[in-house]
Amino acid sequence: MCRNIRVLHHFVPPTTEDEIRAAALQYVRKVSGLSRSDPTSGTPTSDAFARAVEEVAQSTARLLSSLPTRGQPRTREGERERAKVRWKLRETRMRKVSP
Repeated sequence: MCRNIRVLHHFVPPTTEDEIRAAALQYVRKVSGLSRSDPTSGTPTSDAFARAVEEVAQSTARLLSSLPTRGQPRTREGERERAKVRWKLRETRMRKVSP
């Protein structure tokens, strides 16, 4: 799927509405193949795009509130560190493959 969409469940401090909306926007962009839609244009495409982002954001918020918590809560700093480690591993593999 899209590498820009991140895990949002079980964070301290809790996931914000802005983070949920950003993930919904990334998802709708990926699925629709549109990089953006001008919400002020009032076209059927922009209306559908905006409606889809809102529906995905609402569904995501409902999902996150209904999931049980397991284990230690995630932190944004911890997730950044994990991403750095994954990138270093990926970078190492790419160097081994490249001539």
